[in-house]
Amino acid sequence: QQARQYTIEQFLDISHYRGNSFSTDGSKILLSSDQTGVDNAFAIRVKGGGSAQLTSSTDTPIQVQSYFPHDDRFLYLADHRGNEMDQLYVRELDGSNVDLTFGKDHQVRFLGWAQDGLSLFISTNERDPRFFDIYEIQVEGYERSLLFEDRQGYEFQQISPDKRLLSFIRTNKRDDKDILLYDRQTHSMKNLTPDPGDIEYRHQAFSADSQSIFYTTNQNTNFAYLVRESLVTGNKQVVLKTDWDISFAKLSHRGRYLAIGINNDATIELKVFDGDSLTQVPLPTLPRGDITSVSFSGNENMISFYASTSRSPRNLFLLDLSTMQLSQLTSALSPEIDSNDLVEAETVRFTSFDGMQIPGLLYKPKGASVEQKVPAMVWVHGGPGGQTRNEFHPLIQYLVNHGYAVYAINNRGSSGYGKAFFMADDRKHGQADLADCVASKSMLIATGYVDPERIGIMGKSYGGYLTLAAMTFQPAEFAVGVDIFGISDWIHTLKNMPVWWESIRQALFTEIGHPIKDEDYLRGISPRYHAQNIVNPLMILQGSNDPRVSKSSSDLMVAALERNGTPVNYLVFEDEGHRLSKKENRLRAYESIRHFLDKYLLRRQQID
Repeated sequence: QQARQYTIEQFLDISHYRGNSFSTDGSKILLSSDQTGVDNAFAIRVKGGGSAQLTSSTDTPIQVQSYFPHDDRFLYLADHRGNEMDQLYVRELDGSNVDLTFGKDHQVRFLGWAQDGLSLFISTNERDPRFFDIYEIQVEGYERSLLFEDRQGYEFQQISPDKRLLSFIRTNKRDDKDILLYDRQTHSMKNLTPDPGDIEYRHQAFSADSQSIFYTTNQNTNFAYLVRESLVTGNKQVVLKTDWDISFAKLSHRGRYLAIGINNDATIELKVFDGDSLTQVPLPTLPRGDITSVSFSGNENMISFYASTSRSPRNLFLLDLSTMQLSQLTSALSPEIDSNDLVEAETVRFTSFDGMQIPGLLYKPKGASVEQKVPAMVWVHGGPGGQTRNEFHPLIQYLVNHGYAVYAINNRGSSGYGKAFFMADDRKHGQADLADCVASKSMLIATGYVDPERIGIMGKSYGGYLTLAAMTFQPAEFAVGVDIFGISDWIHTLKNMPVWWESIRQALFTEIGHPIKDEDYLRGISPRYHAQNIVNPLMILQGSNDPRVSKSSSDLMVAALERNGTPVNYLVFEDEGHRLSKKENRLRAYESIRHFLDKYLLRRQQID
């Protein structure tokens, strides 16, 4: 069966939606959409459909945060050309903007609202770029007061409804995190989870009366489960424990409902519980797919969320909890694309070099067969520690639609498969996880429809690093490579990581290596120092303003390849950082990637 082929313009005529905040009267939902070419703020009507554009940026992505609790003012973040120096703005009722960042040379983060809706909380690293201090800002007049000054590099979680407790995560190691509670009355910090051993705790919610805390933990088990602990008595209750990680738990405004997300084999499954009895609430059949960004209305009668599948982009859905009526509020896929022409991903596991079972999502092009073999790309997610989930990936579907099989591997070190799997790549980056990528080739070849001589590798961020590592340290394994914002020099990256990553700096040194103490080891796993090994064609994409992966490292990598005469295609985006935020840039990137693969992979059989 052959599918109709679509242009990159048609694939990018897909609207990407982000953000999810109910208006005070529950009649609208605030979100960001790139339907204008760059993210802008929109209001979607809950009943009757339709939307209104609220901002008109042409170059700076607008990252909506929230409506105000008692009127239609709203908060949004914006940075400059992808540099991640976010500033926080209020869009006033008259359309004017108020900057709550108090300067342009630091970051600000929106932390949430006070229970009474009369103030909001932010954190900013203006005092010291390494640490984020916490402030309360009044909604009338925007007067600001300091709540907490951080000098340790804690990761803020939430403030209790009575505003007495601030919760933080302290990262001891990658697999060892504690919940700390700061009491504003006694000015004391308490470790709520002093248990010995490598246990990861993550705060999820305070109860509405501030008397309890909900958190996830993997104590004595391989997967994270949800616990409620009384802050008065210390009594603990296991709320939900499954054979998968609990990804999130969120209480409605007054605690009537508790929404829980379960990472079920690379798909987030949503369950809703009664907030008091913690009994599960029967729900109608929810949209099939990955469910994210859950939000409750202020009156707790409605819940909204995004759902996506491998063949359907993220769409916003609304569930009326009083009637259990479900409705879809957006339609993201271009009307010119028939979803039946797209490919449903299949969960496929294979046995790696050491016997470990490795999961991933396999996309088989329509028409591929033993008689008509196709080229394939191994797709590697970012991280380390990320996960490719069963959601819509425009670039993957574009390539599959044009004749490429794609295997989105969740190599060892990926999240969502338990503690042991997550830790299995520590101090083995570019080695054990790369060996998983190489081993996936045997699975692809065994399908019978993948050409063994035409298998490439590609990935973003850490996936870009593994792409570079594959082309450098296993130069004969992959016919081509596509690196999107990938790390080529670990020494430089770890020495120059964003200063605001202080809370995870030591954990990264423990996991990957110390740029001074482990310099020889890091040099050994950094592709830039071994670029002479690369023999097959390589494409590198880089954002000029990327604060995580410096352009200078990519420049040096490309220069080395050019000296060696290795085919290299280098795309630099002057107005981007660590992601492609603008449709015009995604169009240029995706079209260039496909042309590169067509030249060096699709037609390789003909050339040979």
